[in-house]
Order: sequence, then C-alpha cells, then structure tokens
Amino acid sequence: MNGTTANGRVVTSSTQNGSGNVEKKEHLYKILVIGELGTGKTSIIKRYVHQFFSQHYRATIGVDFALKVLNWDADTLIRLQLWDIAGQERFGNMTRVYYKEAVGAFVVFDVTRASTFEAVSKWKNDLDSKVQLTDGAPVPCVLLANKCDQAKEGLVNNTAQMDEFCKDKGFVGWYETSAKENINIDEAARFLVTRILEKDRAMLLGEERQDKDRVVLDRPAHAQPQKKLSCC
Repeated sequence: MNGTTANGRVVTSSTQNGSGNVEKKEHLYKILVIGELGTGKTSIIKRYVHQFFSQHYRATIGVDFALKVLNWDADTLIRLQLWDIAGQERFGNMTRVYYKEAVGAFVVFDVTRASTFEAVSKWKNDLDSKVQLTDGAPVPCVLLANKCDQAKEGLVNNTAQMDEFCKDKGFVGWYETSAKENINIDEAARFLVTRILEKDRAMLLGEERQDKDRVVLDRPAHAQPQKKLSCC
C-alpha cells in the first residue's frame, strides 16, 4: 500500500511479494542545496550522485534536480531528490516555491571566500521562514564548508567556534567538504539522511500516540436513536 505524507515524504508500506519475501519500505525525500553563487553546490551534487567532478560548470539558473538512490539497509530504500537552487536567486519570492515540501537542506559556503560564510545566516533564516516540518519544527540543515582542499579564510579555521556558530544558528551539524577531492560528501549526506529519518520516526510515533488517545464515538452520548415513522 502506498501513501503520501506531508512535506513530500512518500512511504511505501512493507508488503509480501509472490515468493513471500518482504519488500523494502521506500522513502522519497526532497533536499535543498542552497548558498551563495560559486560555492560549489552543483559540484557537490555531481560528485555525490555521479561520482564526477569538473572545473567547468556554468552557473545554475533557477533550479536544477538530481536523484540519488540509497539502499539504506536491508529493509529501507531511500530516494533523495536534490534541488540545486541557484545562488543568484538569493532570497526572492520564487524560493518559497522551490523550498516547498523539503525535509532537509544543505547550506554551502566557500572556505576561500569569507563573504560567502557571512551570507550563511541569511540563507538559514530564509529557509526556516519558508519551510517547516509537519510538526512546525525547522527542517534538518547541515552546513558544508566547501573547497576545504584550498586555503581557508575566517571562522572555519576554528573548530570550536564553528561548532558554537552551528548550535546558535540551528544547524544540526557541519562538515568540511571538497567536491574536487571527494572529501566528506557521502558522510555529510548520510548524516543528514539519518537526522531526517529520526525526525520521520519521531513524528510517526507522535501520530500513533495521538491516534491511541483519540476516542471516536459512533454517536454523541446525548443523541437519541431516530424513531421510524409509520405510513398510513
């Protein structure tokens, strides 16, 4: 049996096929990749999805998409729909449309350009104002300090301060990444998906508790059964 939940999560319930084997539960998660122009968002997605890197990418215009399929465990298949939001979109009205139904996000900055880190807070605030989970909580968001194979500028050189910054701004974590050298791309994605799954399970448990607490009456206690009228 298939069902679609709010925030774009599609869950396929376990069923038995003809041979009696239990099929995998499937989840479809929409994940945003946002940040300033030229921070390497497209390169990160290409590396993660296709294991490919190029020095020559044209700037994304509007939004682009990629799909990553993960055999998460013996019982779970996860499809990640990665939305590559153009840096020049900034905080325009269209971002609300792009963000709709997302359940997770990466905010990316370039460690070689401190100005891209200065914009991180604006991207996170914009994200939180335009999309929330069904329980009203912010979507899990991971900060990526990209191009870590090059000389770094600013706060990223101080791990303790970066930890404090992420805690203060509501990021669930941060990673130094390099699409070129394939550093921490898979690890960051796995961490984000783990947090999304935790949120999913917590919300499902909450819904189950609500269902148990909810008493459904066939008829209000004060209602009287209708009398049948006889015809003359």
